Amino acid sequence: MDTFAVTTLDFAKAYGVYILVTGLAGLFAPDRWKLVMDDYARSPGLTYLTAVIVFGLGLVLVMLHNLWTDPLAVIVSLIGWIVLIEGIALMALPEALLKFGGAAVASHSRVRLWAIFALIAGAILLAAAFTGHATVTA
Repeated sequence: MDTFAVTTLDFAKAYGVYILVTGLAGLFAPDRWKLVMDDYARSPGLTYLTAVIVFGLGLVLVMLHNLWTDPLAVIVSLIGWIVLIEGIALMALPEALLKFGGAAVASHSRVRLWAIFALIAGAILLAAAFTGHATVTA
């Protein structure tokens, strides 16, 4: 896949590895996802600290890659924006986001479904990143 910038390929590789590992964790340790969500629900401090970190990471990702030039760049940019919005939502509306997260990991079958989705998405991103070519190298 051709893309505008080499940073798009780099971010796609990083996101792909992260999403792939997350999917593997969901397949091999589905109980852990529920335990994490339970900890967040019981700890407002942990939730807020996570929100600050996710918000900061999202802000950096959007500032470093906000390109809308080709399909891969759009996907990479959208991931950055999703991370930023998740950080904002976790700060401003933690109950709603934790309720959604709790429902997503309520059963092993849901965790496995999310894990399989993550494995597929991560593999697609990695394939696009490793087979792609950038027209601008800076």
